Amino acid sequence: MNWKPELDELARREAFAKEMGGADKVKRQHDQGRFTVRERIDKLLDPKTFHEIGAISGIGEYAESGELISATPANCVFGRGKVGDRPVVIVGDDFTVRGGSADASIWAKPMMAEQMAHDFRLPIIRVIEGSGGGGSVKTIETKGAANLPGGIGGTEWYWYTTANMARVPVVGLGLGSVAGLGAARLAASHYSVITKSSAMFVAGPPVVARLGQSLEKQELGGWQIQTKAGGVDHAVETEEEAFECARKFLSYLPSSVFDLPPTIPCNDDPERADEMLLSAVPRNRKQVYKMRPIIESVVDRGSFFEMGQNFGRSIITGFARLQGRAVLVLAGDPFIYGGSWAADTCQKVVRAVDLAETFHLPVVYLMDCPGFAIGLEAEKAATIRHGVRAMAAVNQSTVPWCTIIIRNSFGVAGVVHQPAGRFSMRYAWPSAYWGSLPLEGGIEAAYRADIDAAEDPKAKLAEIEDRLNKLRSPFRTAEKFWVEEIIDPRKTRSLLCDFARLAEPLRTPGVAKMAIRP
Repeated sequence: MNWKPELDELARREAFAKEMGGADKVKRQHDQGRFTVRERIDKLLDPKTFHEIGAISGIGEYAESGELISATPANCVFGRGKVGDRPVVIVGDDFTVRGGSADASIWAKPMMAEQMAHDFRLPIIRVIEGSGGGGSVKTIETKGAANLPGGIGGTEWYWYTTANMARVPVVGLGLGSVAGLGAARLAASHYSVITKSSAMFVAGPPVVARLGQSLEKQELGGWQIQTKAGGVDHAVETEEEAFECARKFLSYLPSSVFDLPPTIPCNDDPERADEMLLSAVPRNRKQVYKMRPIIESVVDRGSFFEMGQNFGRSIITGFARLQGRAVLVLAGDPFIYGGSWAADTCQKVVRAVDLAETFHLPVVYLMDCPGFAIGLEAEKAATIRHGVRAMAAVNQSTVPWCTIIIRNSFGVAGVVHQPAGRFSMRYAWPSAYWGSLPLEGGIEAAYRADIDAAEDPKAKLAEIEDRLNKLRSPFRTAEKFWVEEIIDPRKTRSLLCDFARLAEPLRTPGVAKMAIRP
């Protein structure tokens, strides 16, 4: 006598689970160019590391004799596995079972995934397609009553969904139509990726049509809209690319706030000096230049991982490594508004600095910021309010900070180039140019009487500009010790690697001091 009959029954039920919504629904998923949830999990995780939890949960169909005829699995698949040989939690929506609708959901499964990530201090990857368990109007009929959002017993899942952002790395992958709660789960992440054929929205086209807006999915919430608005960080062509982005993002971070980011072996010489840096910034201040080649030059080769490229574009944010040590990079982009901080730029800075603070990443800021964006549109967007919030995020941070002033540093936004009230490292290139206000435009206001009284106003303006520009030399500022060091641009990598080495013992793991804002 043994338990083989029960094990055979278990295997039969597991086979039903692997059929998902049935062969026709799986074919439809493939025909539309998308993988199934189980294929996604297998492709994302290290091979043969997935351990599923609750595989046989769902709705069974039974004969009068009590024998199981068939079973429809729950539309949530979750468990644990490994990414880069480190444990993670992964939870995915099965669109082949009622399109991810709550009618086929068992709410405890996605909640348990969040609980496991939280309590075992493991990164969580959410593979999202559909409403993510938010339900549909049919739920009223199938349940026999209308659900009260956040009603009795209905808040725990939501608490874990956001609480995990202050505890473990959270990645969201939107791989299809993502709506309602699914959209919230995708946005409540440290890093989110969608495929360019996917779309995300609070409510889909049929609901929005009731407002008189007739829109297709891509028009309402396609990748171009969401990445520009900051709703999603990145868009890729294929699901395989999305999986690779998730793996790379996690490689820079610790498993939780109780650990430190991993340091990897590096064979890139920390003393490497790139001659290109000598001519990277033009002498003509009206001429723009490319910041990304500068970033690539000073960090470990091939280590820069940019995030949120289409949002808040006057600031570049991402991860990089310095002698194998992970850092968060901020860098001004003079191609966008001259590098000035618009309202969306400030929001992007807040999110990046909070990410660094939560996971103990030193910050490297390659600065070129002529100030906050100005003009009517900037005022309509409440730029200064968002700017003050960015200033607060920088000042509240405790991680080590190093700033390289590449070119501009002006006004209130210029102040926000390192945390106030504590020591941070700072270097300036000879191309650096700073002040309370740019001379351009300010001279006409400050010296209006002298210019108007001159026989040749244009010549007088040029004379004043020349006189003031000589006083604005960074060497004059260094002479008064208003800036610590002016450096040869070719020494930048060496000094940044030195900063990363000095910063390493200063990063203290523990409970994060502030929560990440989605």
